Amino acid sequence: MNFERLKDIRENLDYKQIDIANILGVSQRSYSRWETGEEIIPLKRLIQFCNFFHINLDYAMGLTNKKIKTNYLIVCDSKYIGCRLKEFRKNHHLTQVKLANFLCTTHSTISAYESGKTLLLTAFAYQICKTYSISMDWLCTMKK
Repeated sequence: MNFERLKDIRENLDYKQIDIANILGVSQRSYSRWETGEEIIPLKRLIQFCNFFHINLDYAMGLTNKKIKTNYLIVCDSKYIGCRLKEFRKNHHLTQVKLANFLCTTHSTISAYESGKTLLLTAFAYQICKTYSISMDWLCTMKK
């Protein structure tokens, strides 16, 4: 994942880390760890980040170099993302077990994601999108 992109986006618009941390409702230390790649930004916070800057998820995560200015809010909805994950899995003829093995997790975790009980991890979303050449915007974006 390209964490430098978060820093570049922030700095290009002259924001400090503390400004973005306050907008996202986290500590400056947490936000700093996401920019440096020490920790992976949670999907909910990534979506907030993209909404604030009106940019697409694919660009923010380094899946594309094409920066698209969005004119909509991305809604962080675990049920919607779960439905998209299930659609992706079925289109690629993957069972929940095969997807779980690919992501080094459990079948029950995939089931929890697909049912919307749990929000998909950013790392899993990125790995799926990168490996299968699908858009993170498609996977996660329910426009409001």
